[in-house]
Amino acid sequence: MQNLSRRFSTLQVPKLSTPPPQPIRPLFQYSKIQHCRKILEYRIIIVLDVCTTLTQAQQVHAHVIANGLSQYSYVITKLIRTLTKLGVPMGTYPELVFRRVTRPNLFLWAAMIRGCVIEGQVSEAVRFYGLMRREGTGPVSFTFSSLFKGCGSVGDVSLGRQVHAQTVVIGGFAVDLYVGNTMIDMYLKCGELGCGRKVFDEMPERDVVSWTELIAVYAKSGDMGSARELFEESSLKDMVAWTAMVTGYAQNLMPREALDCFERMRGAGVGIDEVTLLGVVSACAQLGACRYANWVRGIAGESGFGPAENVLVGSALIDMYAKCGSLDDAYDIFRGMKQRNVFSYSSMIWGFAVHGNANAAIELFHEMLTTDVRPNRVTFIGVLTACSHAGMVDQGRQLFATMEKYYNVTPSAEHYTCMVDLLGRAGRLEEALELAETMPIVAHGGVWGALLGACHIHKNPGIAQIAASHLFELEPKNIGNYVMLSNIYASAGRWGDVSSVRKLMREKGLKKNPAYSWVETKNGGVEKFSAGDTRHPDYEDIKKALEDLLNRLQDHGYRPNLNSVDYDVGDEEKMRILMAHSEKLALAYALLNADTGPTIKIIKNIRICEDCHGFMCGASQVTGRHIIVRDNMRFHHFENGKFYLTKIMVQDFISGKLMHFS
Repeated sequence: MQNLSRRFSTLQVPKLSTPPPQPIRPLFQYSKIQHCRKILEYRIIIVLDVCTTLTQAQQVHAHVIANGLSQYSYVITKLIRTLTKLGVPMGTYPELVFRRVTRPNLFLWAAMIRGCVIEGQVSEAVRFYGLMRREGTGPVSFTFSSLFKGCGSVGDVSLGRQVHAQTVVIGGFAVDLYVGNTMIDMYLKCGELGCGRKVFDEMPERDVVSWTELIAVYAKSGDMGSARELFEESSLKDMVAWTAMVTGYAQNLMPREALDCFERMRGAGVGIDEVTLLGVVSACAQLGACRYANWVRGIAGESGFGPAENVLVGSALIDMYAKCGSLDDAYDIFRGMKQRNVFSYSSMIWGFAVHGNANAAIELFHEMLTTDVRPNRVTFIGVLTACSHAGMVDQGRQLFATMEKYYNVTPSAEHYTCMVDLLGRAGRLEEALELAETMPIVAHGGVWGALLGACHIHKNPGIAQIAASHLFELEPKNIGNYVMLSNIYASAGRWGDVSSVRKLMREKGLKKNPAYSWVETKNGGVEKFSAGDTRHPDYEDIKKALEDLLNRLQDHGYRPNLNSVDYDVGDEEKMRILMAHSEKLALAYALLNADTGPTIKIIKNIRICEDCHGFMCGASQVTGRHIIVRDNMRFHHFENGKFYLTKIMVQDFISGKLMHFS
């Protein structure tokens, strides 16, 4: 019988008197060498992790070569990733290192592809992928995730679809969660929301990233219905998903829904960060209700993001209080901030500007120049707006001239919009038109819209027609431009032109946006009114209060401005239309139901008409209340029968004389 070698035998060998041979010593020595090499590899990986310069990485590479590890893909992969992290161009040193490896493994190929994508060389990443496949090496999930990220970064959906096809042809990646998520991200970044949703629907497994990616994109695109549907369906709701919903509602002008979602988020015990708070602050600013403003300010402080500690949240709170009509609170936050940046100053300057406090805005601008904070484009928009609303033409021109010369801020179309508005409001319509036609950059809708608005103030249908013709080309679906031109024609009694504009609106299928106003009630709620609203449960009381107020105003000399009605109807019908304006209904409701405080704040979604402007002036006199109306342009303050800017009364209600700065 043939004896089996002791090395391969499975039987127990009895002890012999003579010493057995030692054939396993070379194997033991080889294992020891392998063990030492593994320790060396581990130490090299640790050192590569802490390399911060190319010189350090090269020294480690020399150590790798000296110890015979230059063919070990594991070590070289880590070296390539370190060089990528250090920003070394992939086509130089990293590729040279790579090409010295005789048989790179799939992870080394993936490292090269990843490095090219990070560098922005997507075509090179695809080239390496092709070389890898020709070498017979298969991809791993990191290979495809890198390629999808590259396609998304350059917006190449055609290439992305080819990579998608590779995952199907090769197979085995349909169930890979990481590949699926990066594939969704690629389609979303390329604007292919439908394709991204299809990939999502076909994924056998999804994580919180899968859900949140789609929710955020739906919200950003304005499809809050689909975003809400996905959000409610998901059982994986982290802070990012909740925040995407809150900010989505805020960005899509759905402030009530944003606040409701935020309250649900807090009720679910989910933490918040500054991004969440910024979304909530934006929603409160849209509502313009002080109760919500104070509420979110308290939450910010409790969460460690108070304005004194967090400059981003502090700047947003300044903007919020300014939009809520509480300029004192905005300034209180500004002064209490330990650190201020350009956003803090710009928010405060803008707040002063839209409240007509031009002197304070300009003074703060000059205070800012004494600090290390430099003004940016937003800062100049704020200070130029202040000059525009106060009629400070010369000062506005001087500031505009210094932007690029002293502060390296190139005037944009928005800055030219401010200048056209400044000249137009001051009655210098010809100069404003010349600036719009000769400005060095193409005038956008904002520029011509400012000129059209100035023509409405000064009742100039000739220049208005020029501005409107540009707007109809630039913004053919913006019904506000058509309505404004129609109103200008109506004020001039040009009813034929009014009919022509309305016919054009009908041909284009445009419908007038409904006007509505809202006011904060005594219990902190918000009551909303639309023009001609008769469905309110307190309508009869509101109607009677409005009639009583009208009688009192007429006793003080108020006469309705019937030109504010752009319909060719009788005076009685015009009067009925005027009395049904939403801001008048909101005022009557506030007088009936609001607390006994001295200030009434009303917010309107479109520009306040001339008649309501005069009506509010008179109401502030006969009721003794300070009335603030925020329309889509600015704040209007009325007190003691006066409309004031920067504490200077510029409109006397009884005489009806309007004074313009020059």
